[in-house]
Amino acid sequence: MARRSLLSRFRTFLARMLGFVLLSGICGVLVAAFLVPQIAAAGTAVSGSISFFNGLPTELAVQPPAQTTRMLAADGKVIATFYEENRVRIPLKDMSPYVKDAIVAIEDSRFYEHGGVDAQGVLRALTSNLTQGERQGASTLTQQYVTNVANEARISSGREDEVILSGQKNIGDKLREMRLAIALERKFTKDQILEGYLNIVFFNRTAYGIEAAAQYFYSVPASKLNLPQAALLAGLVNSPSFYDPVANPENSLARRNQVLDAMLSQGKITKKQHDAAVATGVGVKIRPSRQGCAAAAMAPYFCDYVSHLILNNPAFGADTEAREQRLRRGGLTITTTLDSRLQAAAQAQVNATAGANPDKWGASLVTVQPLTGRVLAMAQNTVFLAQRGKFDSQLNFNVDAKDPNGNDLNGAGGFQPGSTMKPFTFAEWLHQARAMTEVVDASRREYPLGFRWRSSCGKVIGGYSTKQRRAGLEVADDLQNASPGYYRKMPADYGLYNSINTATFAEAAQLDFCGIQNMVNSVGLRSGLDGTPISMHQLGNLLGGTSVSPMSMAAAFATFAADGRYCAPIAILRVADFAGRALPHQDPDCRDAVDPNVARGVNKALQDMLNKGSGVYINPKVQSRVPVAAKTGTNNSNSATWVLGYTTGLATASFFGDALEGQQRPGKNLTVNGKFYSRIDGYMIAGPQWANYMLKVARLYPAKAFPKPPASIVGKPAK
Repeated sequence: MARRSLLSRFRTFLARMLGFVLLSGICGVLVAAFLVPQIAAAGTAVSGSISFFNGLPTELAVQPPAQTTRMLAADGKVIATFYEENRVRIPLKDMSPYVKDAIVAIEDSRFYEHGGVDAQGVLRALTSNLTQGERQGASTLTQQYVTNVANEARISSGREDEVILSGQKNIGDKLREMRLAIALERKFTKDQILEGYLNIVFFNRTAYGIEAAAQYFYSVPASKLNLPQAALLAGLVNSPSFYDPVANPENSLARRNQVLDAMLSQGKITKKQHDAAVATGVGVKIRPSRQGCAAAAMAPYFCDYVSHLILNNPAFGADTEAREQRLRRGGLTITTTLDSRLQAAAQAQVNATAGANPDKWGASLVTVQPLTGRVLAMAQNTVFLAQRGKFDSQLNFNVDAKDPNGNDLNGAGGFQPGSTMKPFTFAEWLHQARAMTEVVDASRREYPLGFRWRSSCGKVIGGYSTKQRRAGLEVADDLQNASPGYYRKMPADYGLYNSINTATFAEAAQLDFCGIQNMVNSVGLRSGLDGTPISMHQLGNLLGGTSVSPMSMAAAFATFAADGRYCAPIAILRVADFAGRALPHQDPDCRDAVDPNVARGVNKALQDMLNKGSGVYINPKVQSRVPVAAKTGTNNSNSATWVLGYTTGLATASFFGDALEGQQRPGKNLTVNGKFYSRIDGYMIAGPQWANYMLKVARLYPAKAFPKPPASIVGKPAK
């Protein structure tokens, strides 16, 4: 038995020695290939092995690794981050000097001396591996960088199954890695390679690169890492799970101290620094990384809207998958229009209105800036992901379901705007040189088959060609007003600020429906469900029968605030790639849509709505603080209630109602915040929500007095 054991050990020794001789030869090839390339170039006889080595490909496209995309508010505050690999690339000068010294000391002490492959290290590793049966890799930092770059390229191109880990490399893989490392050293400086390595290396499944690692483990930027922190992170890269300071603190401390010992022996730190660092504990301060709109620091639904704008834009990739890759791996900086001050106030207000109501009634606010179209705030009373005791929904109450091209926006598809549509008929009334105070017959409640509705553009009303002007085009029978006592003749503006349905129909009966259609089109209103134009040749749409998104309504009313200039809503101010290069964004898209004198007439009537009309009970403090105008709205079933209100600086849509069930639930006999309502109307819940919010934010943007309409628009007061 003893002889057999001795013979076995002898055979093992012979095998190791033969392997040593063989691999020493390979090592010699590497040394010759790197140290004396001029010999090979001069035609001196070299071995076939050297020819093989020099024949390996040297190209290595060092592409930027996947980086974290940041979405920012206009003031630079972070809304959300997007990543597949949480990484923020930073220059070497923004890394703590301790980090650079620590990683070189423990991973590649001869980094600044070798040319990519450390011949001494290779020989030492071979000797240890073959004579002692150990397993040492001898990879330099440059070689490790090569491996990381190659693997990152495989992942980026969807070839995750081709990723090669250190323990999986065969001799061919190692030779290729060495050849590429030598080539890389001839192309880049040592500091460039070190910078690239520290930005790409894996520390943790949610921390790639030193900046993300510093933020995750210590809640500081990489520039602020102290000596023990830097040494711990430098030790971590060798085995991120085994040396994890949270899961395995003892292993982590032992490895950190090993790094500190190496730094001391190499003269990078003093004995005093070493001993003080060794005396400290792990001391981590974990900051869990959160990504995507569901984890947004603010405005998750605005974040979701902006992300859909990126994913729908061919400028960011040939298809949705490519755009998703760009968003999550491209290191974009997306600066949005959001005003974090307004957003905080809007979110607090919708939460206060109906945050956790058990019946899941929706509340939302969205603000658009007149003259720019910038979306400044977007809030609703839900959470993006399910939470106990919270009202959750991933649908965005404030935006369309789809854009005009049919691309998904993840919106609820809008709600019936009710009487907030009336100002557009009134605007066309003024546009046709009718006076604000001209009397209309609001006593009429029936428009029977055969009534002479006018439409000069040959549209269809009620299934009949409007060229047949005397034919019965559509029936409006038994029109109802919200309150009795208003079925009489009255001035047109009185009918608007008191929200009298029969007054709106009396105006429409004297107008060309094509003019009303043009007015609605000019202020950007369209169906919130499919983006198609709202047909004003359907009589029900005079009173808001087609669902429209709050954002579209806010932009339309901003037109009146801007003296008739319409600006389409925009949410993206700037987009830059990881290198700071500008990418496509949203430019203001504005046009003259409404005659300024017409807009001033509408503003006057809607100011009166707050002073003496249907909104008089909302909150009198608003109109006493800033010049403001507004319109209430409620659909037939009271399931959608609104206030659209504005100053010259801000236009806000406030909604309360059934946001999820297609407005099927009637808004009657409900309790909100402990208060019972037999029915809800625009001024009751949506109104105070709008007023309380505007009281907090209106003065943050210029709120000038509205220009007065000319006498020709006002007309003579009714006797």
